[in-house]
Amino acid sequence: MSPLTMGLLYGAVTLVVMFSGMPIAFALGLVAASFMYFFMPASSLDTVTQNVYEEMASITLLSIPLFIMKGAAIGKSPAGRDLYLAIHTWLHKVPGGLGIANVFACALFAAMAGSSPATCSAIGSAGIPEMRRRGYSPGFAAGIIAAGGTLGILLPPSITMILYAVAAEQSLGRLFLAGIGPGMLLVGLFAGYAVYRARKEYRLAYDIYQGGGAKSAYLEEESFTLAQKVEMLPRVMPFVILLIGVMIALYGGYATPSETAGLGALLAMVLIAIVYGIWKPKDLAPILTSTIKESTMLLMIIGMSLLYSYVMSYLHISQSAAQWVVAMHLSKWVLLAVILLMVIVFGFFLPPVSIILMTAPIILPPLKAAGFDLIWFGVVMTIVMEMGLIHPPVGLNIFVIKNIAPDIPLRDVIWGVMPFVALMFVAVLLLCFFPGIAVGFPNMIMGAK
Repeated sequence: MSPLTMGLLYGAVTLVVMFSGMPIAFALGLVAASFMYFFMPASSLDTVTQNVYEEMASITLLSIPLFIMKGAAIGKSPAGRDLYLAIHTWLHKVPGGLGIANVFACALFAAMAGSSPATCSAIGSAGIPEMRRRGYSPGFAAGIIAAGGTLGILLPPSITMILYAVAAEQSLGRLFLAGIGPGMLLVGLFAGYAVYRARKEYRLAYDIYQGGGAKSAYLEEESFTLAQKVEMLPRVMPFVILLIGVMIALYGGYATPSETAGLGALLAMVLIAIVYGIWKPKDLAPILTSTIKESTMLLMIIGMSLLYSYVMSYLHISQSAAQWVVAMHLSKWVLLAVILLMVIVFGFFLPPVSIILMTAPIILPPLKAAGFDLIWFGVVMTIVMEMGLIHPPVGLNIFVIKNIAPDIPLRDVIWGVMPFVALMFVAVLLLCFFPGIAVGFPNMIMGAK
């Protein structure tokens, strides 16, 4: 059987199994094991556990459960709510300040937790009710939280970037640094849109009121004293200091990513014990349970994805696909557009973890041959996968928002996130024209490659 026929069969069987409703990890493992049984030597099945172990025996992957624990400790405490309220008290006088506060809170929380769903849940549970109480439309409130939550896979420490570093054999430190500039770019774009949208909704509410309609909460004046503003800082500053300390330890060369993750997890547990009194076994149980569940699920997906990629490589599917792409002699930017379009399509039904590990053997060789910087591409690919977290039909963050705000119609949530999808597309274009936004910072800190 030719590699082309084998590849088409492999892809078709994968789609059928996935759409059957089977969990992604088991679907990928079943497809890989089945093709090993029918198309590889009989002894191959005896090496399944060895292959999975060898692929996962990476010191870089060790940091994933530790970063998850750090995120769970912060996410399961009131830290997200306090962070949001502190930023809101300082920005309430700025037009659209409540929306900007949500964006900044999502960015800071994402940098502390490294998880998109956790960011959505922690900031959204406080931010969405506050925005709606002050007159913001439900769709806008849901959209800005869903979009802000996606920063969790771009800003360090990003689990998605950890996996990309493993798959692409790139420096994790460079990838983390490369995500900071584009992350700040998205924060600026989201905040700018929040100001524009808030002003628009304010003018609409004002016109209705002037015409004899009801007075919207948008038009109510709100003020905080300096004492109230200062009062919020002691609860959030320890976590901001934790974030800064972790970054200094990582980028200053004082600790490896795994050591930094362990240090961050330990300090996060200490901080929630001191600041919120969360130290008793019954209080810690939800944090540890969440860590174990999410780590197990994620590592199962990683292990089965790596096995899936191994089988694809053994059957020469990935090599043939990469050669076929190169043989098309596409121009550099057309090649990039085709690959990113493929990533968008995969984002309809696959999480970022699976997309990276399944596509890396196929797309990275042609991109490297075309002269693209794989660190730069990792950032661009991450932003494109961020779109997958909020665009229908299977945007994970959309369903997280529906869980914390079930009374907001799904249609409103989807329309609320679409402007942010467009802003992410703008960010990708800017990175194509100005790659220094991503690679400038790591080159400045760690030297040019």
